[in-house]
Amino acid sequence: MLAAPDVEVRGMLRRIWGYLKQLFRSTAERAMDPEIEIEQAITEARRRDQELRNQAARVIAHRTQIEAKIEKAAKEVGEARETAKQALLRAEEARTQGDAAGVEKWTQAAQSLALKLQAAEANLQGLKEQYEIAIDQAEDAKAAVQQNAMRLQELTAKRMELLGKLQQAKMQEAVNAAVESISASMEVEAPSLDKVEEKIQARLAQAKAETELREATPEGAEAELREAVSLAQADAKLEELRKELGLAE
Repeated sequence: MLAAPDVEVRGMLRRIWGYLKQLFRSTAERAMDPEIEIEQAITEARRRDQELRNQAARVIAHRTQIEAKIEKAAKEVGEARETAKQALLRAEEARTQGDAAGVEKWTQAAQSLALKLQAAEANLQGLKEQYEIAIDQAEDAKAAVQQNAMRLQELTAKRMELLGKLQQAKMQEAVNAAVESISASMEVEAPSLDKVEEKIQARLAQAKAETELREATPEGAEAELREAVSLAQADAKLEELRKELGLAE
């Protein structure tokens, strides 16, 4: 009797094995190309259809063979019947002529032919019974082939439909991938523009700060004075030019 730990270990191993099988099955199914699976299904359906046609052909051929045997058996029955009749006529003719040996000869021949006729008729009857069965089997086989052919046509139409949907799915996946790529690019560019704006604002603030500091220093005041003097001199020069041109008020 197994100990409790052994039972627990075996149970755990079974669960792990079941998990791994399911994991492998799921992974394999995800890895399968739908287009290849569709073609495999159609190929298998066509293979089965061909097998069914071959079986049906053998059944119909069996019926045809029985037809030929019936024709041959009927001919044998006819020949045996006619030959037996001829033997009876010969025996009757010998009896009329008082030929006892001839009567015995042709009577025995007639009996032998009667046995042959009986066997031929039994064979013909058996072939006819087989033929009736063969007819039903051939009709069933043809019906099965017709039904399977229709099923194959349905599968072929379904294949075209599925391939169309698969192409649509691939196109949509490509569009989705393109949209995701654009979105990702925009997300990458947006922070870059923000950083550029931050840099510009920082430089502008730095420039304003430097200007403000410069104006607050003696050097800044001096520069401001020089700018004012330069402007005054420029105004005086303009006034001089206006007088020369007679434009002074």
